[in-house]
Amino acid sequence: MHSTPYALLGIVGPMTDIQSTWGKGDTSPEARRVQYDLCRRMSLGQRLELAFDMCDTGRALAMAGLRMRHPEASEEQLQRLWARQHLGRELFERVYGAETHE
Repeated sequence: MHSTPYALLGIVGPMTDIQSTWGKGDTSPEARRVQYDLCRRMSLGQRLELAFDMCDTGRALAMAGLRMRHPEASEEQLQRLWARQHLGRELFERVYGAETHE
């Protein structure tokens, strides 16, 4: 028997791996129910604002990690490092041009 709708479709990969761990963290079932209930009560605008805030927080954390690993880098260099990580080589080079290493 298939454990997820994705498995029924023959889809495997990162999302199916992530889904298999949902609900197995340190959040109690009761706390999770409260979180879901609060989310259901939010308007679409509130949920979008929350999603954008989480994206901003994720990017800030990623930038902090880059600053720790590259303390000598300028803000522009850090932005390019972030873009390279998140866009992939092909899209990065289409947007920023091919990288040259001196």
